[in-house]
Amino acid sequence: MKLNALGLAALSLFFALGLAGCATLPDADALIARHSAQAARFENASGPVSMKKSAAIVTALKRKSGDIDILDKQLALEQAISDSPLTLGNHVTLLQDGAATYAAMFAAIAQAKDHINLESYIIEDDATGHKFATELLAAQARGVQVNLIYDSVGGFNTPKAFFEQLTQAGIAVLEFNPINPLQAKGAWLINNRDHRKLLIVDGRVVFLGGINISNVYSSGSVIKRPGKKDTNTVAWRDTDLQITGPVVAEFQKMFLETWRKQHGPALADKTYFPTLKPQGKDIVRAIASTPDDPYSQIYLTLISAIGNAEKHVRLTNAYFVPDPQLLTALNNAAARGVEVKLILPSHSDSELVFHAGRAHYQELLQGGVQIYERQGELLHSKTAIVDGVWSTVGSTNLDWRSFLDNDEVNAVVLGPDFAAQMQAMFEKDLAASIHITPEAWAKRSLEFKLKEWLAQWWRRLL
Repeated sequence: MKLNALGLAALSLFFALGLAGCATLPDADALIARHSAQAARFENASGPVSMKKSAAIVTALKRKSGDIDILDKQLALEQAISDSPLTLGNHVTLLQDGAATYAAMFAAIAQAKDHINLESYIIEDDATGHKFATELLAAQARGVQVNLIYDSVGGFNTPKAFFEQLTQAGIAVLEFNPINPLQAKGAWLINNRDHRKLLIVDGRVVFLGGINISNVYSSGSVIKRPGKKDTNTVAWRDTDLQITGPVVAEFQKMFLETWRKQHGPALADKTYFPTLKPQGKDIVRAIASTPDDPYSQIYLTLISAIGNAEKHVRLTNAYFVPDPQLLTALNNAAARGVEVKLILPSHSDSELVFHAGRAHYQELLQGGVQIYERQGELLHSKTAIVDGVWSTVGSTNLDWRSFLDNDEVNAVVLGPDFAAQMQAMFEKDLAASIHITPEAWAKRSLEFKLKEWLAQWWRRLL
């Protein structure tokens, strides 16, 4: 979810000023080459497993997945660049859209006994926001400590009174990188935004993905169409995960590290790292990115996965403003015979991002990449499936801002069973999309061509 036009206009100057001295994208080829092959290692609820068992796990995965090489190459890279282990014994539930996700979240909040850690880019002052506030206040009242992080830019339109009512009840509330420079917790990092969406309950269950706390996921969003006085109410299409098992501790570390770096108040003494037992058979790695790191681990992981693909690449993403390396990775995959399909929005809450992304369609279509635009619902998902065995869901858009300026979080899930669920979801979205052919794209209006040309000049801000 991007800021509305008014918010973007009000903050564009700040963002432009913040670009001075900003980070640049890494040389992905050089980094991938540096992290040469090594044996994959796994952890379970008791800690690292033996090399022999790790090798057996990879062999079994390859056998079930058609003996593809992505497992050897991709696991080696991820292991080299990430501190977060590949964790066995998890149960991952795929949640589609807001209604299902909120219902699962509320059920978990209602069952909380020790603590709730919530981190969200946007928490709106609407019916959905009030429902969350009510549930969190009820949990706090029964002795569950609630800790909340919200982004200052994402909360630009949310009255301070909304958060003050939570604070007054004992909920610990932390504003991430305040817009007001007088409230900065060190350097004034206006460009560094917390785009993560995490809910961790009792250190035992985590929710993550693209879903913010807003009515747009439950009752639709008002999208103004150019040239029309009336408005259309459009539902939002998004994806989240609910995970139980040992990997929850890795997401908990990320939340607590953000709290520490933002100089949040001392947290109540709670059991943030309970003993976690196996809950299923899913293999999961938690991957976080922040501008504090030398490079985005999520970016490098995705570029590598596309580069290692042998059969299929399936990307669904809300905000598509690719950098040259991502474009090259997609085109190179298609050139070597990989079937590359992208599902992108047919309309957006950000006209600049929408047209800046479309400015790259011609190059991708010429390279053999298949592009589809989701009709009806406003697409907000951020997912990927590679070769029917490597999947990721998270908060990361395929744009410069996610890769360079934002704190983001994704889960990588290994295995054909979960990938089959992801593929079924992809096919459902594909059925609700139109195929953008090279012939049809060449016939688009001059108005769209002009908008694409103008929008691409803003791509580094998007």
